[in-house]
Amino acid sequence: MEDAEKTTAVPPAVHGDWVLFHPVYTPEELRAVEESYRVLHRQPQTFSDKIAANLVKLCRWGFDFASGYKHKPLPPNSTSMSLEELRRGGYVLTEQAWLMRILFLETIAGVPGMVAAMLRHLTSLRSMRRDSGWIHTLLEDAENERMHLMTFMALKKPSIWFRAMVLGAQGVFSNLFFFSYLISPKTCHRFVGYLEEEAVLTYTRCIQDMEAGHLPEWTDVPAPEIAKDYWRLPDGAKLLDVLYAVRSDESTHRFINHSLANLNPKTDVNPFALREPDMHVKGKKLGFERSEAEEYVAESHKLLHQAKADESQLK
Repeated sequence: MEDAEKTTAVPPAVHGDWVLFHPVYTPEELRAVEESYRVLHRQPQTFSDKIAANLVKLCRWGFDFASGYKHKPLPPNSTSMSLEELRRGGYVLTEQAWLMRILFLETIAGVPGMVAAMLRHLTSLRSMRRDSGWIHTLLEDAENERMHLMTFMALKKPSIWFRAMVLGAQGVFSNLFFFSYLISPKTCHRFVGYLEEEAVLTYTRCIQDMEAGHLPEWTDVPAPEIAKDYWRLPDGAKLLDVLYAVRSDESTHRFINHSLANLNPKTDVNPFALREPDMHVKGKKLGFERSEAEEYVAESHKLLHQAKADESQLK
């Protein structure tokens, strides 16, 4: 029996290009996300936009209240204060607090893409027609968020109570998002776009804390192996490099979902089915308007036809 178990045991980790498509960033792209006090924010323009934006504000307030978090700008005399004084004053989070916050957010962030992909998959089966490329991008979104969770899980395993809290929150959120997507996919994608704005803001603040020396325990922490494998990071990569990569991913989700919210989910082609803009676009722009998406799709088809023509000439 022991020999059989050894023979059939799966490896503890799988390395290589085994995941769905995802961006791999150059060092320049990792720093291309535009930063400001509130990072980038799309002003609500329609009634559904306002619903989505206010729901995200409510979710953010609820999570901050439950976790006891309140962002406080550093005081004018912060340079003369010790790290312990800054933490006691509520100006800076500890490494443990940041990690718990990130882990919880990533368990929720992986829900929308999977739920939306499943619903569009079932719709495609019922209607017996193609999906115009939306399903793959939504699945990529969900897997990417899950890989964020797997990366930070390498730093610490959550307690049973934390897992129970995640189970309850995930159960409520996934069902609410499921029924909401049936009613208004555009509103749901706008909601996720605003949610990702908050994610970009969260990781920006974490990066700023780390670069300011407020998270000394993380300064020399090497990037987990799963992160180096997933983002193709160099052997000497640190946790800070991982944070930059994750923030770039969140900027991508922000860009994609705000773009999808501008489209007609029943008729329009997903502009990201064949390719995506680089971070010099996604890091400084909130999304494509519908006309821009149409132009991007046309350009993608032109590039594809040109590549096929070049390939046939070589033969």
